[in-house]
Amino acid sequence: MKKLAINGGTPCRNTTKQPWPKWPVWGKEEEIALIEVLNSGIWSYNGPKETEFNKLFAEFIGVNHAICTVNGTITLQISLEALGIGLGDEVIIPGLTWQATAATVIDVNATPILVDVNEENWCINPKKIEEAITPRTKAIIPVHLYGAFADMDAIMAIAKKYQLYVIEDCAHKHGGEWNGKKAGSIGDIGSFSYQLSKHLTSGEGGSVTTNNAVLAKKLDALRNCGRRPVTGTLDAVDKGAGDYGDDDGNFIQSGNLRITEFQAAILIEGLKRLPIQNANRDANGKYLNALLEEIPGVAPITRDKRETKKAYFNFAFKYSKDDFNGLPVKTFRKALEAELGIAVDASYEPLNNCSLYVPHTKPARYNLNESYWRAIDPKRFSLPICERIFKDQSVCIHHKVLMGTKEDMDTIAKAIKKIYYSSKELNSENKAEKIHLYNHFLGNL
Repeated sequence: MKKLAINGGTPCRNTTKQPWPKWPVWGKEEEIALIEVLNSGIWSYNGPKETEFNKLFAEFIGVNHAICTVNGTITLQISLEALGIGLGDEVIIPGLTWQATAATVIDVNATPILVDVNEENWCINPKKIEEAITPRTKAIIPVHLYGAFADMDAIMAIAKKYQLYVIEDCAHKHGGEWNGKKAGSIGDIGSFSYQLSKHLTSGEGGSVTTNNAVLAKKLDALRNCGRRPVTGTLDAVDKGAGDYGDDDGNFIQSGNLRITEFQAAILIEGLKRLPIQNANRDANGKYLNALLEEIPGVAPITRDKRETKKAYFNFAFKYSKDDFNGLPVKTFRKALEAELGIAVDASYEPLNNCSLYVPHTKPARYNLNESYWRAIDPKRFSLPICERIFKDQSVCIHHKVLMGTKEDMDTIAKAIKKIYYSSKELNSENKAEKIHLYNHFLGNL
């Protein structure tokens, strides 16, 4: 077996000669659209591009209303606010997700309840949801993580049984379908992110989606300084002083959480490409998963048969060090990075021990009272499966690799096999290095 790249050998891919597909993707269409916005003088505030994208995205998701906002964190926050969730309420979320899913809950003074995930697909475990429900529970935020879909049949059944709201965190699932229904159209509200790494992006930005006209009106007001359309429609643009109330002349406390026309222009063009990009990623994902099934020690994320259309944010798979001669997953990821010339990451950190989810660093904001301060301590939750996934199993590569060819997928599988056959030597070297460092440490005492 050839020498591993991490040890100075030739990598499986020379990215100078064979670069991976680029992300983000743009073309002349975006350039024309951006110049159009520039010349129009309408750069923000319910402009024609934003109005057009809202309409197109609502149609794409299959809902009555889609509303742009500043990012995918704010989409979650205003969703909670529109549902009237706040102090004294609990919101159940998975322990394995980006910290914003939990942070937005404490930002409305509610309590995030962290529950464990399924080992098969890393999404929230419906059984754990039901175990966590109390009289204070008001909502569930399932997260469709990486390439997988949360079990929306079970989650919606639980929500109906206990009269709970469901906010779908779809930051990883633009265009994915469950039983023929798109992510963001199943729960009460869907929350989307357009941050740079997402598979529909404008650099930053987000959308909320819903079929509920009353919620849509509240969501629209919350992202627009509390203003509500006079007509009750979401596309009404004020022609007067800039403030407009609802039919009773009432407003709602909020702030400026709007996107710009430049972002909307980019999103319109990106949405046109998204179905083809998703289909390409899905085809390559299926092919690569089939290759992984033939390699000891790695396994695909389980794909539910009810997931009728795939949408990947990152390609993730499971690793077992037992088949790699005890090689730690961290070393495996570094070796794979060296072979492929692309970042290979762990999953998100479990929220009960996440460096970015630390509510107790903001006592002036969150220490409302002693009981609430204790309730929002993430360390009080036990998340053994989340922790095992993060520490021992997870391997994640950006979704742009799936936008290439089958030959690119062959290269990924080839790199994994190369590490597999060299894992004993690599692990021995890793152990030798640890012994050397330890002896060096002792020598300096």
